[in-house]
Amino acid sequence: MRIAVVDDIASERKLLCSRLTEQFARRGVHADLFEYENGESFLAGAKERPFTVVFLDIYMTGANGIETAKELRSFDSDCLLVFTTTSTDHALEGFRVRAMHYLVKPYEEKELSGLTDEILSRIPSSGKYLDVKVNGSNVQIPFQKIVFAEHFSHMIHIHTTRKKEVLTRQSFEAFTSLLKVDPRFYLCNRGIVINLEHAVDFDGKEFLLNDETRIPVSRKLIKDARQTFMDYLFQRGTQP
Repeated sequence: MRIAVVDDIASERKLLCSRLTEQFARRGVHADLFEYENGESFLAGAKERPFTVVFLDIYMTGANGIETAKELRSFDSDCLLVFTTTSTDHALEGFRVRAMHYLVKPYEEKELSGLTDEILSRIPSSGKYLDVKVNGSNVQIPFQKIVFAEHFSHMIHIHTTRKKEVLTRQSFEAFTSLLKVDPRFYLCNRGIVINLEHAVDFDGKEFLLNDETRIPVSRKLIKDARQTFMDYLFQRGTQP
């Protein structure tokens, strides 16, 4: 995931980059952050290679944030746009360039945390990964490669694509807490979590995964599982 932070005050850029890095790291997400001191240099960079998200200060010398955003939208309609500002006076203009959020300075940790979750919910294919300890070493497993995971004999058995299996020792509660930030993962039974990205069918009792594994669903969760699966398929189908 590529993130741009555009602000003509260097200390503001560095502070936001530091706090964003911390927020994404807590969620096991790798993000490459790039700093720009004005809108012109950012636009030049965005034309060379698109960004996933841009945090754009409204009040800058030269082209202001609104002008920069209008130019951005002339060639990039997908980049998530967050205005950083000391005021929401430009809310109407922000709506016209499809800004997803106004982050008002000074940034509150709770707001920044909620915004991070919202960003990740809009880009489920971002570079999220699970950092687990295997035989004393840290191993990073991309979320998209996790098919399902199950807990038994005090171990988490993580089944990945190509039918590989990774074992790690930790509580199932701690393990699943790392996955809750991503809508792909569904806890469908005691000690079993699946990645809906790899689910091909739900027959009312079991999920059929694309590695041909069948995962039973708790009786009390059958209605919820069906709705969750349908919602996921709908959201995936409407994404650009």
